[in-house]
Amino acid sequence: AAAWKQQNLFFDAFDANFRLLDLYNAPVSQIGPATTRPIINNRTLNALEKRKTTQISKKDKDSNQKQKPLNVLLLYADDWRFDTLGAAGNAVVKTPILDQLAREGVRFTENCVTTSICWISRATLYTGMYLARHKFEMLATGRTVNDKPMGWEPLTNETIYALMKHQAGYHVGHAGKLGLRLDIGNRQNTDYFVNEDGWHYKKMFGRVWHITEKNTHDAMQFLKSRPRTKPFFLNVAYFATHAVDGNPAQYLPMKDSMKMYTNDTVPIPATATDEAWKKMPYFFRPYKYFGPYYKNEGRTRWKWRYDTQDKHQTMMKNYYRMATEVDTSVGTLLKELEEQGVLNNTLVIFTTDNGNFHAEHGLADKWYPHQESIKVPLIIKDPRMDPEYVGTTNEDFTLNIDLAPTILKAAGLEPLSSMMGRDMSDLYRKENAEGRYLHSRERRYLDNPSSYEYHTGNSSDWR
Repeated sequence: AAAWKQQNLFFDAFDANFRLLDLYNAPVSQIGPATTRPIINNRTLNALEKRKTTQISKKDKDSNQKQKPLNVLLLYADDWRFDTLGAAGNAVVKTPILDQLAREGVRFTENCVTTSICWISRATLYTGMYLARHKFEMLATGRTVNDKPMGWEPLTNETIYALMKHQAGYHVGHAGKLGLRLDIGNRQNTDYFVNEDGWHYKKMFGRVWHITEKNTHDAMQFLKSRPRTKPFFLNVAYFATHAVDGNPAQYLPMKDSMKMYTNDTVPIPATATDEAWKKMPYFFRPYKYFGPYYKNEGRTRWKWRYDTQDKHQTMMKNYYRMATEVDTSVGTLLKELEEQGVLNNTLVIFTTDNGNFHAEHGLADKWYPHQESIKVPLIIKDPRMDPEYVGTTNEDFTLNIDLAPTILKAAGLEPLSSMMGRDMSDLYRKENAEGRYLHSRERRYLDNPSSYEYHTGNSSDWR
C-alpha cells in the first residue's frame, strides 16, 4: 500500500489526462450496466470463505486469519508488445505504475500468445482454448463450414465470465474491448458490461471522450458500485495501444499527453530496412506472384506508419503516449482499490492480446509468429505469492491459454477439462509448485523431439 502512495506525484502530474473526478459518481445507468443479478448462494459463499490461501504478510500469518476470496483485476491492453515497459528495459517509454507492479509481483519475460490477432487471442482468454479448439477464426463470424458462418461455437456458460459469475459467485464486470463483435452471453454472464472498440475520440453523454479515459471511467463505475458482500472479477480491456484503422494519424493520444517524449528519439530497429524485408520468405510478397490485389497487410501498414524516419518517430511517440496513458489509468484503479481497503486481497494481472511490429522485418502490426508479434508482457501481483518471488522475473514459457485456469483457480474453481492451459500461480507458490506446471519449454510441447507430440495442457495428456 505504501508503494502506491509513493506514486502520488505521478498521479498529480497526469490528472489532466483523465478529468474524471466529476464523473466517477455519475449514475451507472448512463453507461449501460447489466441488470441486477441474483446474490451468491450460501453454499458457494461458505465454501469460498473456508479456503485458506498463502499469506505474504507476517501480520496475517501470525494472526492465522482466514483470507476472504480473492478479487481479480485483469488489466488487458491491446497491440502492446513485451518490451513496451520501463521494467523490460525500454529506455524511452514511461510506465512507472506497471514497473512498480512488477516490483511487487512477478514479471514473466517469455510470455506469448498462441495466435497473434485480436479476436482469436481474446477468444482464447475467454475459453482457455487454442484456436484449434474454440475455432473462432474470423471476427464476428467465426469459421465457415459449407459457406455458413458458425459464429461463436464454445458454450457461452463455459467462458470465464460465466464461470466466475454463476459457479464462483463473483460480481463480474467487463469494461472496454470485447473484441469479438458478437454476443457470448455478454449481459447474462456479467453484472456490468460496457463494450468500447475501434475509436480514440468520440462524443457521447454531452462531451468528447478519449478511449482510455472512457475505459477508466467505466472501470471506476464498476469498482465504486460493486456490492461489498461479494468478491469481484473485472476485466479492464483497454483499446490502447491499438491504432484507429484507416485513420492516417493511426495513434491519437490525449492532448495533454503530447508534451511527453517531445525531446526523445526512439531507436530504429536494426531490421527496419528494405534489405530485411526482401529477405523474408516469398509468401510475404504474394502480389509479386499473384497480382496487385494480393497485398501483405503488414507491409501495407508499415507504409502507413514507418516508411520514413520522421513518420517512424511520430508514430512511435504517439504509441508510447498512449501506453503511458494506460499506465496512468492502471494507477487510478489501483489507488481506488487501496482506498477501498481491498488492494491487498486482489489478484492483479497485466497482459495484452498480442504484440506489434514497430518496423522490424519491414512490417507493422501483428499476425506473424515473430517475437515482436507473439511475445507480450505479463505481470502478476498475487496476495498468495511467496515472499521470495516478489520483485522477480520468471523465464518459464507461459501462454495466454494459462490465463483462464489461473483466474479460475484463484476463485476456487477447477478449470474445465476443455481448457488447455495451466494455473500460473504454481510458478510462484511453493505449496502448489511440485509437479503441477510444466516448466520446460521443450517438455511442454515435445515429449520426444522425434515423436512430434504436443501437450494439450490437461494433466498428462500428450498427443
